[in-house]
Amino acid sequence: MKQKVIVYKKVPAEVLAMLEKDYEVVYFERLDESNQADFLAELKNAHALLGADLPVNEELLNAAPQLKIVSNISVGYDNLDLPAMTERGVMATNTPDVLNDTTADTIFGLLLSAGRRLPELDQYVKTGKWKGSVEEEMFGFDVHHKILGIIGMGGIGGAIAKRAHLGFDMKILYHNRSRNEEAEKKYGAVYCGLDELLAKSDYVCLMTPLTPQTERMIGEREFNLMKPTAIFINGSRGKTIDEQALIHALQQQKIAAAGLDVFEQEPVNPDNPLLGMKNVVTLPHIGSATAETRTAMSRMAAESVIAALEGKCPPRILNEGAYKGS
Repeated sequence: MKQKVIVYKKVPAEVLAMLEKDYEVVYFERLDESNQADFLAELKNAHALLGADLPVNEELLNAAPQLKIVSNISVGYDNLDLPAMTERGVMATNTPDVLNDTTADTIFGLLLSAGRRLPELDQYVKTGKWKGSVEEEMFGFDVHHKILGIIGMGGIGGAIAKRAHLGFDMKILYHNRSRNEEAEKKYGAVYCGLDELLAKSDYVCLMTPLTPQTERMIGEREFNLMKPTAIFINGSRGKTIDEQALIHALQQQKIAAAGLDVFEQEPVNPDNPLLGMKNVVTLPHIGSATAETRTAMSRMAAESVIAALEGKCPPRILNEGAYKGS
């Protein structure tokens, strides 16, 4: 009998074909209330899960006693209870690196848009408000030669630093768990404490993963440390900041603007005050959302599933203690 793989996110046909060659594949383009019962029924004898955002916790693991691997189609993995998975010998994988450049493009575009007020001025033209010369109240901020502070200098953070330094002559400050010697050598990045970064930066870009240590790491105290002309960019996870503190900082003009690809609640609540602010640029969590990159991510995730079901250790395993050998 073939091993069963549940795919619970829309993936390209070529990726499904990769899996269907040797495995029984149960495919859900998305999970919602209409198919929850079917999904739970299939879990009982599933050997692999492939998708994104599904909370994999004790309850799900209890419902899937034959599970060997959960393969996240994302670089983030805060949806996975790694200790519980490791205890049960369930491997966890993600899709790092392949999305670095695409996500960095998005985040730097968000930075440019917030700094130069591009969405706001786009609407200014389209709604017929442009009647003559643009006056000072519509001016944006320079990006070139400014100071960019990057919190989280991993693969994506490094790709943002590359664009900022080589393309816009920006000075790079960064705060990270450890030094990034490559970024220091190639882009002149300067390692510093978080408070110093916040106080000196013209643009603050948050790119950390969501962990117990980073949850709400940017709040009222941190926003108060920033320049009143500072622009805050969040490309990490919504819960890495205190969203109410950000709203207050913008309302009280503690900072000048924000660019957000992530929110505390996703999809974002239509009543969220951030959506009514002209100085906030919002995106629907699309950091890696291009056809080329999402296909590459799905293929990478499928390769991890195949490796695990063949008894091999997937190259992008997050919990090596779960691998028991072939």
